[in-house]
Amino acid sequence: MFRRFFKPGFLFCTALLYVTVLNGCAAESSIAAPEKVTAVQDQPESKAAAGATIRIQPNSPADTVRAFYKSLREKRFREAIFLTNLRPAIEGLTDTELREFQVDLESIASTVPAELQINGEIVSGEAATVTVNIPDEETGKPTVQQIRLRQEKGVWMILTVDEAAEQIIKKEGKNYFYQLRIETHEDEARSMLERISKAQIAHLAMKGSFADIPSLVSQKLLPEDVMSAVSTGYRYAVTIADDKKRYTATATPAEYGKSGRLSFVFDSDGRHIPKIVSKDNGGQPLKK
Repeated sequence: MFRRFFKPGFLFCTALLYVTVLNGCAAESSIAAPEKVTAVQDQPESKAAAGATIRIQPNSPADTVRAFYKSLREKRFREAIFLTNLRPAIEGLTDTELREFQVDLESIASTVPAELQINGEIVSGEAATVTVNIPDEETGKPTVQQIRLRQEKGVWMILTVDEAAEQIIKKEGKNYFYQLRIETHEDEARSMLERISKAQIAHLAMKGSFADIPSLVSQKLLPEDVMSAVSTGYRYAVTIADDKKRYTATATPAEYGKSGRLSFVFDSDGRHIPKIVSKDNGGQPLKK
């Protein structure tokens, strides 16, 4: 879920881990001279100590990035998010409320490497860019990413969302997280139904018929989390016609108003990818 916090548009889930994608390579060009550049050659001996290849000064942008990932890896989520411009969204959350997002946050924490390689730091006034090596979400191979920061009242803050989203966060406070979770789960429900459709087409080609969700999972045509609402926020169901030549798939919020509002449905005879229909149905399954 929280992966989306750090991408434009956000899918409440690809990761706090991927804060850099907000501006990508353009981040470096957006910082004007004069610049203070910390080069790799400054202190190579620091690499063995913390995975970094540059000298990291206390309370510097690079130190903030290191502290962010360290807190995230150690599951100190409030401390981690306090170092970003998502802070207004978490300040009002009680510990009990924060635990509601535990599953999403822990899945992100598990992807943080034990040693984060910080390669560079560029500072220009109250703006900064830190370059790090982060495992690619799909391949797992290290990729160079740039993290933008802004200094406020002498403290560096990681920029995880753009200015427009930042204003919304300041206005909505903790409600931002809840609304974001709903939007993300709804986006992911639509994507999961598309995956179900593709899985059914593959099964039809192999077996000559459609199959239920457990069968599609056992054949590795679908991920296991389609069978649980814990991480997805939605309950998925497939109803197959008696001749097994037609099926209907639905996605229904596990907790209406909390994990999602829209219900989804489609049916197919295997001849084309069907159009997914969605509607606020009060948390009840939608019928075609």
